[in-house]
Amino acid sequence: MPPSPIRKLVPFAEKAKKRGIHVIHLNIGQPDIKTPKIALDAIKNHDIEVLAYSRTEGSDTYREKIADYYDKHHIKVTADDIIVTTGGSEALAFTMGSILDEGDEIIIPEPFYANYNGFATANGVKVVPIMATIENNFALPPVTEFEKKITSNTKGILICNPGNPTGYLYNHDEILQLVALVKKHDLFLIADEVYREFTYDGKKHFSILSEPDITDHAIVVDSVSKRYSMCGARIGCIVSKNKEVVQTAMKFAQARLSPPTLAQIAAEAALETPQSYFDAVIEEYVSRRDLLLRELQKIENIKIAKPSGAFYCVVELPINDADDFAQWLLEHFDIDGDTVMVAPAGGFYATPHSGSNQIRIAYVLDKEQLKRAVLILKKGLEAYLKS
Repeated sequence: MPPSPIRKLVPFAEKAKKRGIHVIHLNIGQPDIKTPKIALDAIKNHDIEVLAYSRTEGSDTYREKIADYYDKHHIKVTADDIIVTTGGSEALAFTMGSILDEGDEIIIPEPFYANYNGFATANGVKVVPIMATIENNFALPPVTEFEKKITSNTKGILICNPGNPTGYLYNHDEILQLVALVKKHDLFLIADEVYREFTYDGKKHFSILSEPDITDHAIVVDSVSKRYSMCGARIGCIVSKNKEVVQTAMKFAQARLSPPTLAQIAAEAALETPQSYFDAVIEEYVSRRDLLLRELQKIENIKIAKPSGAFYCVVELPINDADDFAQWLLEHFDIDGDTVMVAPAGGFYATPHSGSNQIRIAYVLDKEQLKRAVLILKKGLEAYLKS
């Protein structure tokens, strides 16, 4: 099981804190945006006397409201097409377990969410990467490259849209190219769409569930973690109109009994969050992104991918080993008692030695902290290169 590039340096961060160092966390997508009050109130005001198991697939009312949420986004699904999971992570694990057997292959454009490597390892599945590049902001590689990698063991293509760690937002044409490919080769197209709401610069998100021609091929993974700043709720879902996929995923869901009862209550209430909440959050993330890019551009000899969605940015540094640099920052560098923690990007690749000079930054903190963090990164890089 590979270590997480997002969390593996936590012990060094904790040691720094014990030395009295303040660590600015750019390594993890934990927003400082407040959770909607309506969700927190639902927990505070419940009258449950026995905190019982919920339905294996999630409560009827919550799944019906999730279906209503998708309807507002012009996606037609029913409660029966939805299985509530313990976070998007469990949804991904169930999906891989349902459609892939040991030795099967799944094609993923890289860099990708690091835990895809972990879920694949747990299921004995081979990740077949297709390299995207920082030079074009990690746009979808040519579909011809995907087709070259398809074998008799290939069962699906997995994308994250908008992307983690890149922030890239696939356009409609790119989605249609993938739709045509999975239809041609009878594959699944799995889309991790947990950042659906967070798109910038007037660009729109196109869900694979909006495409009528791949009903039996499409599986969406979703979560409340980022959408409502409810990472600790651990509520996600699988959405698919393929009845066999849903029935198979239910077997995995039954094995873990049920998703968290209280968290479902909070997540159901969160669906009533007004659009004004998202409008304000998106405005804040755009402001943070723009500040981050401006400050990063003051650092010499780096490359930056401009994100169009989510809240992550990949930066290429003039170093050989981002893991070593990230650890060095925590162990040996600070400015007036402040240092920064980043996620080395090598763990977001499946191709060995790729991304070794890149880091992922999560711009989930206020602008003052982001500006301070980039200054520390700049000065730290200068000192590291001299050491």
